[in-house]
Amino acid sequence: MENTDKPRVLVVDDDPALQKLVTTLLQRAGMDSVGALTAASAAEVLKERPLPNVIILDMMLPDTSGIEFLKQMRSKEIFDHVPVVILSALADPDQIREALNSGADRYLTKPYIVNNLISTVQDLIRNGRPKK
Repeated sequence: MENTDKPRVLVVDDDPALQKLVTTLLQRAGMDSVGALTAASAAEVLKERPLPNVIILDMMLPDTSGIEFLKQMRSKEIFDHVPVVILSALADPDQIREALNSGADRYLTKPYIVNNLISTVQDLIRNGRPKK
């Protein structure tokens, strides 16, 4: 991630085309974005500073589930303030509830509406994590 005053967003999705599309859309909206195809590569990005302002996370990753990655991340105090948006094709209410209970701040389903995704990310950058 570049060192600028732009908000930084980490996009974790195992679909390279979708990940590239989302990172490009975020960049066009004035944000810096970086992609990760696996939870392991996302964990490497999270070792860098500054931390991303927002993480967009897919539920289905090749090396672990998005929920497991989210739980591991939320178990570390350093990530308490980093909002997470789940962007997933899974639209099951139980899965959505589990993701939100595990520390996700928002849940958007694929296919997504670009303006909803951008406005959700901008809202989280502006207002931070909602108080639970």
